[in-house]
Amino acid sequence: MLKRFLYSFMIFVLLISLSSCIQKPTADQNYVKEINEWDQKRINRLKADDGWLNLVGRFWLEKGESTFGSSKDNDIVVESSKLPEHIGSFFFVDSVVTFIAKEGVEVLYIGKPVKEIVLIDDQKKNITVLQIGSIKFNLIVRDTLYGIRFRDLNSDLVKNFKGVERFPIDESWKITAKYEAYNPVKEIDVQNVLGQISKEKCPGAIVFELDGKTHRIDAVDEGEDKLFLIIADQTSGDETYGGGRFMYVNKPDSTGTILLDFNKAYNPPCVFTKYATCPLPPLQNYLKLKIEAGEKVYGEGH
Repeated sequence: MLKRFLYSFMIFVLLISLSSCIQKPTADQNYVKEINEWDQKRINRLKADDGWLNLVGRFWLEKGESTFGSSKDNDIVVESSKLPEHIGSFFFVDSVVTFIAKEGVEVLYIGKPVKEIVLIDDQKKNITVLQIGSIKFNLIVRDTLYGIRFRDLNSDLVKNFKGVERFPIDESWKITAKYEAYNPVKEIDVQNVLGQISKEKCPGAIVFELDGKTHRIDAVDEGEDKLFLIIADQTSGDETYGGGRFMYVNKPDSTGTILLDFNKAYNPPCVFTKYATCPLPPLQNYLKLKIEAGEKVYGEGH
């Protein structure tokens, strides 16, 4: 009995010792509040009518006419009991796509019925979004591909979505980095999940030190005050999505300093839906470290 007690006590002491050696993530309460508020905004954005959770279809158009509806005899079949069997047709001629509704089917544009309309794609301002019941659809353009993307505003995924699991908030992943401008601005190749490659303007790299090693991230210019980062690390394909994660940072201040907060690293849309066309990290943005901060992979990850 004494031996058993001593053995159990030694195991207990060992476990306590091991747990005390593990460095626990730390952050002050104001910072925790900041990240939680950021996360809530992220959830709200995903669940919005133009968010990523309600996508239910994407179809690439062939030249000429493509009929669509819920019936299997259409060129584009949207399997939904919420849609009529035959809704209308898309006419794809040169680089112009026109929608014509079938007689007797009410399709709305900005709340008013429309019979025929030339569609403005998602790469331009004033995108044309059509609606029938809870289903919205619009034209998307990806390089040479023209397609129609469908959303269900009452999708089950939106209704049941509770958020994305994250690593514990750890303020040590909030890093002061330096910005190294490229002069002239260079172009980098960014491939998407369709295999298409786009040329993106890269005004500079974000450089930071961690554990005695230097790491660099090529940034994509996102306008007046933001840089967009597409990164992968040694958690990618394991705790986090294999296709990398995204981040936004403010452009450098007058001293060339950038605040890099990996607690705000988040999943690309392709984690939530197979109907997105996400960019993948360029090879130089595969970081040789485990970034145990920010969002983990959601579900199975498409």
